[in-house]
Amino acid sequence: MATANPTVVLVPVWGVGHFLPMIEAGKRLLASKGRGGRPLTLTVLIMPAPTAKRASEIAEHVRQVEQESASSGLGSIRFVYLPAAPPPPPAAGAGAGYSGPEEFISLSMQQYAPHVRAAVAGLACPVAAVVVDLFCTPLLDAAHALGVPAYVYLICSAAMCALLLRAPALDDEAASAGGEGARQFEEDVHVPGLPPVPPSCLPTGLADRAVPAYEWFLYNGRRYMEAAGLIVNTVAELEPRVLAAIADWRCTRGARPPPVYTVGPVLADFAPPAEQEEHECVRWLHAQPPRSVVFLCFGSGRFFTAQQAGAAALALERSGRRFLWVLRGPPARGEKLSSDADPATMLPAGFLERTKDRGLVWPRWAPQREILAHGAVGGFVTHCGWNSALESLSSGVPTLPWPWGAEQHYNAFMLAAAVGAAVRMEVDRSRDNFVQADELERAIETLFGDGEEGRKARETALEMKAACRKAVQDGGSSWASLRRLCDALHRGAVAVLPAAPAGQ
Repeated sequence: MATANPTVVLVPVWGVGHFLPMIEAGKRLLASKGRGGRPLTLTVLIMPAPTAKRASEIAEHVRQVEQESASSGLGSIRFVYLPAAPPPPPAAGAGAGYSGPEEFISLSMQQYAPHVRAAVAGLACPVAAVVVDLFCTPLLDAAHALGVPAYVYLICSAAMCALLLRAPALDDEAASAGGEGARQFEEDVHVPGLPPVPPSCLPTGLADRAVPAYEWFLYNGRRYMEAAGLIVNTVAELEPRVLAAIADWRCTRGARPPPVYTVGPVLADFAPPAEQEEHECVRWLHAQPPRSVVFLCFGSGRFFTAQQAGAAALALERSGRRFLWVLRGPPARGEKLSSDADPATMLPAGFLERTKDRGLVWPRWAPQREILAHGAVGGFVTHCGWNSALESLSSGVPTLPWPWGAEQHYNAFMLAAAVGAAVRMEVDRSRDNFVQADELERAIETLFGDGEEGRKARETALEMKAACRKAVQDGGSSWASLRRLCDALHRGAVAVLPAAPAGQ
């Protein structure tokens, strides 16, 4: 009797920006069979989403993946729905709010660990690994209890991976320099493989040492050392110095880190069902000259206030450049994601009329990846989420980072100071990440103008486009890394034995 192919258990969190890249990475593992790899299957554990809108989004994407899997012959993808766990109390105390998504996710994973362990123990086939999201390391306990190898999938950069691995040592250094009670990092932060990182560029959860989210950064960074491997959505040619620093044990106080597998760029479409006609934004781009348009888009979670929109509109009008602006409005009551905007109430009087011959303001969802791939786009004003950064680099489009939160300030620093495919802007974090009109205008002119800084950013972006394409082709760096990962998964596959009850 033939032995069933081993399965890789993926445990994504609810956000589409986390869920889809992990599923796409899993599909790459399945596709490796057709490129000389060994066969695997996927088992995706679905935790109930905290809001109805997120649940609806995940359900729609699950439906699309199931249809694709059935029609393409890609391989077996099975979705298993976990029972709901009670919401965890904030670490800050009963009744207090969570200090950040890192705290909420990590605490929630402690609640879900028994459900994950039971689901994995109930699988009838060999289990190659349990793969968890970057802030889900409490779930490593479920894998360890079953004797199953556990991996962490990072939707972020290798630079962010290095920072998380380094975070416990950084905390000790900060305490020694400023005392245990020091809330902020006072000096530039040393992350091996990067230029000195200003404290203003640290991720939101690491910016204040006194909040619970900070402790969860340290917790997850420590637990990465228990993983069988770290799977990172990046390209080796994009971050060679950082990857070398991790491999040389320089981020982990001289202790051997888990192997890092670079599998990027993993690009996931955050799109509604396919439209029958070409999108209006794309049709508008067809009429624009090559590399002439500055594209502004800020993800699904961020929206402009009237003051911020007014400053951006003033900069665009004074710049004289062509632009495509995906403008989003505040979220609906009870939701966190942005909604369709009303340009008439958000933009200065007469702006749309004065710029109609060279600009388009689009107030709804737009196909960001398709727009970035269009030859008319010459620059991207972005919140600098890593998915957006990879889409931009894969299309050869330099960025003007306008970060808002999470690790976006850190990504912005890395893209400008280490990669060189961005022109930095002054962003006032104390004013809800406000950017003055003069500063945005200056940055646009720098990127599109004849000066050295803009020219280098444009050239580097095109070099990164070529590197991203080569990496996923046969023999490329990500192709080779994926093959090594597949081999490691097959070597580690085990027939799961029931775990001892908790506490024994």
